[in-house]
Amino acid sequence: MTQLSVALAANSATTTTGGGGGYSMYLILILAVVAFWFMSRRTRKQQRAQQEFRNTLEAGDEVMTASGMIGTVVEIEDDAITLESEPGGGRTRWVRAAIAKKIEPPVVDEDEVDDVDDDADLSDEDLTEDDVIDVPDDLSSLPPTRGDDETDRK
Repeated sequence: MTQLSVALAANSATTTTGGGGGYSMYLILILAVVAFWFMSRRTRKQQRAQQEFRNTLEAGDEVMTASGMIGTVVEIEDDAITLESEPGGGRTRWVRAAIAKKIEPPVVDEDEVDDVDDDADLSDEDLTEDDVIDVPDDLSSLPPTRGDDETDRK
């Protein structure tokens, strides 16, 4: 009986000297709820932006589906979107939620086009023997980098 009373006394002593053990549990719970609220808020913003994007699709927009298919929007009927994968080719129907993003046509800068044209003007006469790089077909023609008796160093 003495051991039981000593154990109960020790248990009550640890709970009373803990100093607000119940408050720390509430604090942890409140922090978890606030963190969950911030994470779900960001997700809701992203979902709202995706829904707005899907609602603004028009015929002629080039889009990519969630599975990676790229096509041009041909027709929109309520929740179904018809995509044409190649001009005059096959058409497929997709659910509006399957459209992942709109593909913007690449913008070509005029300076870049001029640079490409300048590079294309090179001819074989412009190359010298110094410009030629001899690439071996296999490793057997390369000189050994170390002797076989040397140990690996790290």
